Amino acid sequence: QVQLVESGGGLVQPGGSLRLSCAASGFTFSSYAMRWYRQAPGKERELVADITSAGGSTKYADSVKGRFTISRDNAKNTVYLQMNSLKPEDTAVYYCYVGIDSGMYYFNYWGQGTQVTVSS
Repeated sequence: QVQLVESGGGLVQPGGSLRLSCAASGFTFSSYAMRWYRQAPGKERELVADITSAGGSTKYADSVKGRFTISRDNAKNTVYLQMNSLKPEDTAVYYCYVGIDSGMYYFNYWGQGTQVTVSS
């Protein structure tokens, strides 16, 4: 059973930093790209960052480029999102995601989310 468990969210002042973690289980973590999404109140869920299976390539939303860094530790089955220079507009619930193609079906798996609030 695939499980994604996020942690590390909280309340931080503008300009501050947080590091989110997503612990994965139930699948071969090192074989799959991983993503972080976020959803702010009243807005659609948006892709924040993704990382390839071996961690060799990353992509970011324009709104977080230069401030956020996605990384992974395949030995620990964990993906991270380091968030620096946080802004109030970064306030959202952050979700970890993996898509798994079984050959016949494509499955989308989400974590439960972790709240990030940027406010003074």
